Amino acid sequence: MDIKLVQLTKVFADKDQSEVRAVDNVDIVIPSGKLIGLLGPSGCGKSTTLYMIAGLLSPTEGQIFFGDEDVTKLSPEKRGIGLVFQNYALYPHMTVKQNILFPLQNLKVPKAEALERAQKVADLVDIGSLMNRKPRQLSGGQQQRVAIARALVKQPDVLLLDEPLSNLDARLRLQTREEIKRIQRETGITTVFVTHDQEEAMSISDEIVVMKLGVVQQKGKPQDVYNNPVNKFVAKFLGTPPINMFEGKIVNKQLMIGDEVIDTVDFADQEVEIGIRPEGFEVVNGGETGDLSFIVESVEFIGRDKSIVARHPSCQTPTFRFIIEAEIEGIEVGKTIKASIKKNKRHIFNKLTEVNMEVEGE
Repeated sequence: MDIKLVQLTKVFADKDQSEVRAVDNVDIVIPSGKLIGLLGPSGCGKSTTLYMIAGLLSPTEGQIFFGDEDVTKLSPEKRGIGLVFQNYALYPHMTVKQNILFPLQNLKVPKAEALERAQKVADLVDIGSLMNRKPRQLSGGQQQRVAIARALVKQPDVLLLDEPLSNLDARLRLQTREEIKRIQRETGITTVFVTHDQEEAMSISDEIVVMKLGVVQQKGKPQDVYNNPVNKFVAKFLGTPPINMFEGKIVNKQLMIGDEVIDTVDFADQEVEIGIRPEGFEVVNGGETGDLSFIVESVEFIGRDKSIVARHPSCQTPTFRFIIEAEIEGIEVGKTIKASIKKNKRHIFNKLTEVNMEVEGE
């Protein structure tokens, strides 16, 4: 079942009674059977959007459709959703089995059918052997699986996950996000996953929706959005290490950082901002050839790669970071070296509007 948000808006009044547009005219389609990540910094409106899809908040304006049905005014229990919160919200006095069965008891599902469904979803999320334990006897990851099983046991049309991994340590986050993707693929359920962690969203989502101040900035496949950010905000928000930003200019079709030409482009003369992904620098042994010069500040070995921290007067931060293959030799602290810039890993942003000039021009 696809989800369609039509000009969805939510306005809150703050303590001074002035309006805060938490979600501003969101107009997107979430495809049936896909896992979509709502992504952005705190306060961007992603959780508010999720709560409106769930029916926990009413829109100020706009409509929500599940398939062809307008569910904008339906209560949560009539929408056919499963909802998982970041704090799990398990009943501590109940066993795993009782927690999973609880929604079915409210729906008055016959006992034999309820037990069969509970065991089936418990096995699906790999907690089938833990049915008689209490939540306090489980790890954080196991508790999260119970919460997911409880949401799935109702056989919902839509699964909504609000920061479901934020309370887990790094190892469990990685393991659990892989499990969520597996479960979603096996069930084929349309899933909306809210997170502020861009790596998390990009790793498991079929598509991501990047939001800022209640406004959708870009929607698409994670790699497409990463490779072709529509503006500076999206480019800076996605990527670890983050994109490197330089003051640049275009003179006679030449794209320049400082006095060095790094490419030729088909734009009028102007000052611009140039973003270069960490993997966008090409360095040969010795670092003696290339278009851009910089001073090496530090060299770190990270397995098959080297992480280089360098300095350039046109960089918008004191230093910037990039990644090269570990086999590249002659890159030493204090040395001035050169690099070529990969065209598909550098972006040109309008100085005033911050839009990606090359994506805008497509």
